[in-house]
Amino acid sequence: MTSFEQTLLLEVATLPESRKADVLAFIRFLKVSLPDEERVRDDFKEALKDARATAKKYKITQKDIEAEIRAVREGK
Repeated sequence: MTSFEQTLLLEVATLPESRKADVLAFIRFLKVSLPDEERVRDDFKEALKDARATAKKYKITQKDIEAEIRAVREGK
């Protein structure tokens, strides 16, 4: 057991019983709210694939993109 885990257990052990359920609920909340790295990677790949398909469909080139970026940066 790591030092962190020991510290966490000590802190939880010293809480009133009525608050221990809150700690458990919060830990479970953290676990489900963290993005799954594999899912994030897959979502990014899918978004990139869609962006490339859109660019191809509308014949948007890398030069077009760079020109658009330049125009925005120059305030045009």
